[in-house]
Order: sequence, then C-alpha cells, then structure tokens
Amino acid sequence: MAWRNIGIVYRKEMLESLRDRRTLISTILVPILLFPVLTVGLGGVAMSLIGEASRQASRIRVLGGSDSGAILKGLGKVKNLIVVPPSPNYVDLISNKKIRAAVEIPPGLQASSSDAYPPVEIYIFSGDLKSSFAATRIEKFFSDYRDARARERLTAQHMPASLLKSFDIQQQNVVSAEKVAGETFGGIIPYLVIIMCLTGAMYPAMDLTAGEKERATMETILSSPISRSHLVLGKFLLVLTASLVTAALSVISMGVSSWAFQRLQDQSSPAAIHIKIGLGAVASVFMVAFPLAVLFSAALITISLFAKSYKEAQSYISPLMILVIVPAVAAMIPGVELTPKLSLIPILNVSLLCKDLIAGTYHWGSISLIFLSTSVYAAAAIFIAVRMFHRESVLFRS
Repeated sequence: MAWRNIGIVYRKEMLESLRDRRTLISTILVPILLFPVLTVGLGGVAMSLIGEASRQASRIRVLGGSDSGAILKGLGKVKNLIVVPPSPNYVDLISNKKIRAAVEIPPGLQASSSDAYPPVEIYIFSGDLKSSFAATRIEKFFSDYRDARARERLTAQHMPASLLKSFDIQQQNVVSAEKVAGETFGGIIPYLVIIMCLTGAMYPAMDLTAGEKERATMETILSSPISRSHLVLGKFLLVLTASLVTAALSVISMGVSSWAFQRLQDQSSPAAIHIKIGLGAVASVFMVAFPLAVLFSAALITISLFAKSYKEAQSYISPLMILVIVPAVAAMIPGVELTPKLSLIPILNVSLLCKDLIAGTYHWGSISLIFLSTSVYAAAAIFIAVRMFHRESVLFRS
C-alpha cells in the first residue's frame, strides 16, 4: 500500500510537471543544448581564434641594438614579425596591445666574443595569447642566432659543430588520449554535470513545495487519505527523476559533443583541441552522479518547504548554489587530487572522482568510499525532508 500511495503522488506530480514549461526547459532543453554549445560552439571558436593568432603577424618594438646591425636586420626578416619604429612608452603600448612585445638587445651583443653573453630581455603581456606568440618568435630567433655564433666559434677552432648539440631531448606522450583529455578538461566537465544535476532538481522542488503554497493547493493535498511520509516521498521521487534525467541528458550530450567535435576539427592543425571521452567514462560519471542527485533533490525540497512563495524559495536556494559551486570549482584548481580525506567532503569528492573517471583512472577504494559517504549524506537529507513535512510550523508559515 505504501508504494502504491507513493506511486499515485508521483504520477500526479509528473503530469503536472510535464505541463510546466520552466521544468521542461531546465530538465530537457538546457542539458541537451549546453554541451554542444560549449564543446562544438565555444571549442570551435577557441580553435579558430588560436589558429588566427598563430598566423597573424606580431608588431614588436626593439630597445637598443644600435651597435648590432646584423641582428636588427635578421630580426626584421623573421616571418610574422613587424618591427615598429622606436618609442619611449613601450610598456603602455604592450599594455594597450598596440604592440605585442618588446625586446631589449644589450650593448655590444653582436661584437661580443666572451663565453658569457649579456641577457636578451623580452617584455610581454603575460596571459595575452598574441603576446606569447610574439615572444616565442623572438626567442626562437635569438636561440638560432646564439647557436650560429657558437658554431662559428667551434669552426674557427677547428672543432666539429656536433659538439654544440651532442644529443637531442624529446618529449613523448605515453598515456591515452582519454587521460590527456581528462587532465585538460576533467575539472570542467564534472562541474557542468554537477550544476546540471542541481538545476534539474531545482525548479520541480520549488514548484512542488513553495509553488503549492502559493497556489493554495497544499491544504488540499494534505487532506487526501495518504500519509505525509508518502506524500513527501512521492514528491521527492519526481524531483529525483528530473535531476537524473538532466544528468543523463548532460552526460550523453557530453559524449556525443566530444565525438562530434573530434570529427569536425582538423586533427593535424597545431591549434586542434583533442577531447576524447569514452562510453565507459560517460556511464561512470552518471553512476557517481546518482547519489549526488538524491542529495540535491532532498535538500532542495527541505529548503523550499520553508518558503511561502516561489520567489521566496529562489532567494533561499541562492546560497545553496554558492555552496555547490565552490567545491565543484575546486576540482579545476591544478594540483588538487583525490585523497581519503577529500573523499568525505560532499560535492568536492564527486567532482574529483569524475575528473579521474573521465581520465580513465578507476581507484575502486575511493569510488566505494565516495559512493557510500554520498549515499549516507543523501539518506540524511531524505530523513530531514520527511521530518520537515510533518511540521505544521514549516508547512503553514505565515
């Protein structure tokens, strides 16, 4: 009889939610469109901008070098480098992006014959992509010039030029594309999935509690021959369904978007962004998100019960958004890795675990601990929601 009563409440709330446009948009439309827009749309734009910046000529300013004519001449011939006339305010020009970099050539660099050359300073706008490209081109020119000078000195002393470069240093990636994608984008994707779980449950939770009060239908529902525990569990299951549907659509959209993005971009391009998320990672993220969706659903129902109107419920839930965003964002911080202590911190533990799962790393001990601890938090949240539904002072706040 208990499950039958809960099912009746669930079906009734489901029919009403399907008629609510806000719920349909937050549960279905947003998760379907979010990841394609972020992955294909913003990813394509980012790749295009990086490619354009790498091809665009950089305007630079040279400081000094009046006694190094050959160096100035060679610098002016570097591809995609434009040397602008001298001006005293090069810092302002770099700051305002009128020029991308400035290079200071020390006095006597060209004529110097000592082993210790004075340093060549390159001034840039740190964080500006085009400034970084300009600095890279300048640095390559002076590295080649330095090596040429060293080869000339070796030749003059009748020594082989191979002494300058007796061995090569190469970097070789030894991990899978999934792990590389997980390390690069692993913090962003769990954050979006967590936010989708929360937003998917938010509007149904507010509508089934504060919305009922605002429409003055709460008293009618409570007068039905169904216990309050069954009523709140039926409402909870509807909110959980909305959260899980949003999470499922999010991870499916995430996987499809990453696959489509790999097909659309030119893999041989130096600006190509490699995102590879396997089906196993998508399924694992959804499984880990399940107890978190339970926690969000119960917590949102409890908070919304205290509100007298839909608008008031929104103001109550706003602090919860901050509490969710902060630990979810923490997973994006470089160097933050999953530890036994962090495995007990709600939301942060799931975010860090999802980051590892996307990278294809499965630590079963951590997975079990996180799943168990999140389930305990979720059960406590359900218990509190049921207790609050039995309190008249909460249901009928004036």
